[in-house]
Amino acid sequence: MYKFNIIDKLSIFLIVLAALISGITGILGFNLIEIIFGEPLNFIGRLLYILVGVAGIDILLFLFKAKTKYTLHK
Repeated sequence: MYKFNIIDKLSIFLIVLAALISGITGILGFNLIEIIFGEPLNFIGRLLYILVGVAGIDILLFLFKAKTKYTLHK
């Protein structure tokens, strides 16, 4: 089984957090990030969005690595 390193764990945490915030935005109609970090988005808010994007790329790479490592070869 593939072991998660700290970057993978952090990426999963950020993606789950972003999913929850997106759900709150969709259901309740307000953006929690803008409320916490100000509107328009200041540097911290933009940095958070960038980190979530990088986390998404990391998890995509993780999925490709895991798929190629554990695919059964005939």
